[in-house]
Amino acid sequence: MHRVVVLALPNVIPFELSVPSRIFSTARGPGDEPLYEVVTCTLDGGPVATAADYAIAVEHDASALATADTVVIAAAAGFADITGPESLPPGLLDALSLVRPGTRVVSICIATFVLAAAGRLDGRPATTHWRHAERFARLFPGVRMDSDVLFVDDGDVLTSAGASAGVDLCLHLVRRDHGSEVANQVARHCIVPPWRDGGQAQYIERPVPEPSATGTAPTRAWALQRLSEPLQLADLAEHAGMSRRTFTRHFRHEVGQSPGQWLTRQRIELARHLLETTDLPVDRVAEQSGFGTAASMRQHLHASLGVSPHTYRRTFRAVV
Repeated sequence: MHRVVVLALPNVIPFELSVPSRIFSTARGPGDEPLYEVVTCTLDGGPVATAADYAIAVEHDASALATADTVVIAAAAGFADITGPESLPPGLLDALSLVRPGTRVVSICIATFVLAAAGRLDGRPATTHWRHAERFARLFPGVRMDSDVLFVDDGDVLTSAGASAGVDLCLHLVRRDHGSEVANQVARHCIVPPWRDGGQAQYIERPVPEPSATGTAPTRAWALQRLSEPLQLADLAEHAGMSRRTFTRHFRHEVGQSPGQWLTRQRIELARHLLETTDLPVDRVAEQSGFGTAASMRQHLHASLGVSPHTYRRTFRAVV
């Protein structure tokens, strides 16, 4: 069983600390068996203060990090003030040295500062909460900071933006490990969106619409029922009763992506679902998911996931 060890440091933020346990502990296999074991540790195994008005007690000290397949560092108040290794919590560098080579390391929100100060992000892409991204970039110029995304997956090191982006990243890891069907089951159980693209904008600045304003949600629901059809921007705009320009502007404000980007992502998710859960030939999967041809679907799937439809099906039909 895959072991996830969550590290709680002084002044840890309770929400961020709870996310990995909630998401990974909910993931179940076909026989309802747990797919992950989640344990929480502190540096010394003792209670640790949170950013709220209470402390937490745990059963494990930092030695648990040596047993992890995935290490998650939850955000703590004050992490954004970290400027280098000298300002890390005492004992943290020694604790991180226990992490085995090849172990997946994940930061939630401003825990990115911890990984950067520990030298774990040198030369790598990363993200953090948009509010602190500019300062982060000044402090750690060797890290390729991208403040416009929800999370960054760089293989064995993954970083997320603030708060709920940690949910997106943990769901992404479940999807990466066990496929979209398991991840969607987790999302339904936790009543959270099953998928938000890591490349989606962190911060979509928009006013609360007037009660009489017409949004794009009905059109998105309409499009989801017609993904096999050759939908164009003009079709979406016509359904919404807007000009293409107005529809595109509203869509970007509400979703953080262009209509074309969103439509492609929904088709990829549908194709993944069909590859995992049906025996349909790849040509039929391409038709039903709206890509038209197997070649087109192969191109989009490889660009998004780095694998062919046949490889994806072989991998995830075996584990789901």
